[in-house]
Amino acid sequence: MRLSALFAPAIAAVSLGVSGCISNSLSDFQEADRTLRLEEYFLGETTAYGIFEDRFGKIRRQFTVDITGTLKGDTLTLVEGFDYSDGVTDTRTWTIDVLGDGKYRGTANDVPGIAEGQAVGNAFNWQYKAELKVDGDTWTVGFDDWMYLLEDGVLINRAYVTRFGIRIGEVTISFQKGRRGGRS
Repeated sequence: MRLSALFAPAIAAVSLGVSGCISNSLSDFQEADRTLRLEEYFLGETTAYGIFEDRFGKIRRQFTVDITGTLKGDTLTLVEGFDYSDGVTDTRTWTIDVLGDGKYRGTANDVPGIAEGQAVGNAFNWQYKAELKVDGDTWTVGFDDWMYLLEDGVLINRAYVTRFGIRIGEVTISFQKGRRGGRS
């Protein structure tokens, strides 16, 4: 038996893992009955609840984020205060340029470059690299975020996280307007 025949199933599995199963296209959301505009949704106070799952589906981290959004001209600033279930806290500040036609470009303190995204209908796709602290080291990972505005102002985010082109996990976040416990 040839060695290539022995490794064919493993190569196919790795190829699927690298290419992922992301099949969304923003054009799929053109006819949506809601319109997501970041500068409208995130203005004021928002709370988010999330989990990080590794590539095997094991939940590795849970967190809550308090977000304050301000808009000055065409610049949306989001200050995100993270509270992780293991007691760690962190802050990320996004500066997002509203470019028009549903297009956005942004930077953040842990994003070593530019994030670019576009909203169509009730969906938003945002792609960027971020620096994550992992076991005393810093990893640069890719994020492919997909946000969906649902009924009653519920916003769901699925982020596919990659390192060296291989999916290492997924983040799921649910956003709601206001502060935790109904505080505004």
